[in-house]
Amino acid sequence: MFRSMVRMSMLLTASFLFLNFARAQETKIKKVPIKPTAADSGEEMYKEYCGACHGKAGKGDGPAVAALKAPPPDLTLLAKNNGGKFPAEHVSAVLQMGVVEAAHGSKDMPVWGPLFGSVSHQDPAITHLRISNLTDFIKSIQTN
Repeated sequence: MFRSMVRMSMLLTASFLFLNFARAQETKIKKVPIKPTAADSGEEMYKEYCGACHGKAGKGDGPAVAALKAPPPDLTLLAKNNGGKFPAEHVSAVLQMGVVEAAHGSKDMPVWGPLFGSVSHQDPAITHLRISNLTDFIKSIQTN
């Protein structure tokens, strides 16, 4: 009886330590205020806002991937996965309004429209310019 109580105690202690260690190893994304970038540079916006999740080259392998519920898509394959045509309207809509369909993975991705508005002094023309230039940059990284 005493041995089984000792074993149970050791098992509970080991489980507790393992769970605390696993929790300590979780990767978390630090939420910080949006940093202003040039509205006319899709590449600069991509590096500042998208690269942490989608990776430097857009392959979906950024340093924040471990903290996401689902891996981000490989942005270099958007045209290839859309019959060879880059889905500019879809990309712009996702940037403006966020992810609507489950195919993207999860709602980990921020809704950039309001955030771009905040760094554009709520000027809709500048917000549109940001989304357009970021969409154009993503189009420029498509693979054949």
